[in-house]
Amino acid sequence: MKIKHLKSQLSEVIYTPESLLKHPVQLSKEMWRDLLASRELAWRLMVRDISAQYRQSLLGITWAFLPPIVMAVGFSLANDAKVINIAKTDLPYPVYIVFSTALWQTFVEALNSPMQAVIVAKPMLSRVNFPREALILAKLGEVFFNFAIKLILIVALFIWFRISVTWTVFLTPVPLLHLILLGTFIGILLAPLGILYQDISRGLSLFTGFWLFLTPVVYPIPNRGIFGFLVKLNPVTPLLVTTRELATTGVVSDPSRFWIVSLITLIGLLITWVAFRLAMPFVVERVSS
Repeated sequence: MKIKHLKSQLSEVIYTPESLLKHPVQLSKEMWRDLLASRELAWRLMVRDISAQYRQSLLGITWAFLPPIVMAVGFSLANDAKVINIAKTDLPYPVYIVFSTALWQTFVEALNSPMQAVIVAKPMLSRVNFPREALILAKLGEVFFNFAIKLILIVALFIWFRISVTWTVFLTPVPLLHLILLGTFIGILLAPLGILYQDISRGLSLFTGFWLFLTPVVYPIPNRGIFGFLVKLNPVTPLLVTTRELATTGVVSDPSRFWIVSLITLIGLLITWVAFRLAMPFVVERVSS
């Protein structure tokens, strides 16, 4: 009786060469089911990665504070010495840089996380069958955790410089989430290629260094010239600036561009999620062969 009861609880899985794109309803059900099933594994992977990240470092969580502080000190000294000419900002310049750098780092972490996740899990992917979404969710949790640490520094600077905030500060999680999802969208798009070719991760590191200078992190948005056009064309700009504005002035300068980029991000994330699921079996097979 026990054996019969156990057999009745087991689900039968049939693998066929037919593409699931021909059955979108079944595909969407499987995606949602795997997303829910991956929560516990994602939590365990996140705790493991966070513990390893700070346990194997002499300075621990100090590394979350150092980059924005170093950048703020360097650019503040250069601005005071008139080495660079920065236009007036809505915040004291050191706070402006620290806040903007924390947002930029969060975007870059979200961008790199999917590729890092699949590369690290490469041996496990070919041996264990589990929802691949767990890898992405675990890294997303790590991104939010790291930003929470940076948020302590930001709040401390706001208190030190006596910067007042409006009620719109409670809306900042919305553009912040969209900023993280934009990075995740691009990262998932590149992850299958990243596991096959190391050039992708190296090129991405090089490109994000250039991308930083097209993002209003250390300067306000320029209004004229080709450079100003490129900065406004940058999809990170409206999301980062809106997050900063809602946390400080409460006035969103470019809501239409923000919602356009947000809509593209959400649609693109759904499409790349489907592509990720369909591509990973072929990628894993090629890596393990």
